[in-house]
Amino acid sequence: MSEGMDYCAILTADTPLLDVRAPVEFAQGAMPSAINLPLMNDEERTAVGTCYKHQGPEAALTLGHQLVSGITREQRIQSWRHACLRHPDGYLCCARGGQRSHITQQWLREAGIDYPLIPGGYKALRQAAILATEQRVQRPLILIGGCTGSGKTDLVRQHPDGIDLEDLARHRGSSFGRTLQPQRSQASFENALAVELLKRDATRLVLEDEGRTIGGNHLPGCLYERMVESPIAVVDDPFDLRVARLHNEYFVRMQHDFTAAHGEEAGWQNYAEYLHHGLFAIRRRLGLQRFAELSAHLDSALAIQQQRGDTGDHDAWLVPLLKEYYDPMYRYQLDKKAAKIVFRGSWQEVNGWLQNA
Repeated sequence: MSEGMDYCAILTADTPLLDVRAPVEFAQGAMPSAINLPLMNDEERTAVGTCYKHQGPEAALTLGHQLVSGITREQRIQSWRHACLRHPDGYLCCARGGQRSHITQQWLREAGIDYPLIPGGYKALRQAAILATEQRVQRPLILIGGCTGSGKTDLVRQHPDGIDLEDLARHRGSSFGRTLQPQRSQASFENALAVELLKRDATRLVLEDEGRTIGGNHLPGCLYERMVESPIAVVDDPFDLRVARLHNEYFVRMQHDFTAAHGEEAGWQNYAEYLHHGLFAIRRRLGLQRFAELSAHLDSALAIQQQRGDTGDHDAWLVPLLKEYYDPMYRYQLDKKAAKIVFRGSWQEVNGWLQNA
């Protein structure tokens, strides 16, 4: 890391980062406030890398200038220029603060814009993010537990010390947990988590009681180890209230979101596929005969919902799914953590306890 550069302050402030790495690098890991405006696209980067390997750095640099020249160069300079004008408080960033950000900076300077760069580039920011996570998770943690539909996420979201891990992972944790946004890469998830940790000055953190993985993302080891040791407040709400929450979350909101994103016909098809995929993912645990029965109930409920807008028939498969699968699974996991439970109550009671804990 470079002396004099406060990487954590840059991350905490959501400082705009004009990331000039190739799209494939950006997809593998980026900071939440980064905008990908590459100096070279993936194909150009591959060609330059091959040239570097076989002919050395000078030949690679020459090839890079040949590939990014003329109209291509002017178009990229204009993209950077517009971004710099929109984000005058930002920084240029490449992989290690080397040639790509320096070349971009020089071309911008020739176009009349003087724009700073991140010494050490993305690698330095990533190291700062990892270190910040390791340090910040040492604070006391309180976990919010409870069966599916207990409103745990809402409790975490509304608490000033809360960090919504599922929102950062873009996944709600169950087989029905995917959202309309694709999940971040593992590194980008960790970076987003680090930024949220940096923004919390509180002496403790409130998190949902999660497993080691949330969809395709896994929690950093240092955080998961702390969560395993931490006290748990458990939400015990009536079954019917939990079912009502799930109706709103999975059948009303998700259908609305799919339709808003894809239009009436395609949105409905995607929504139906989303529910079928969630059930299919746990077919072996349900047993294939029970899976077939619940799938038939799902088909019937979808037909009625599409015709009348009524979600009530989803109870025919949702209620047994909760009673036979999700509730026993979570209670089994919670029994193993019994010694760490420090409070039990309704959603309102847990919320009140959190305010005073």
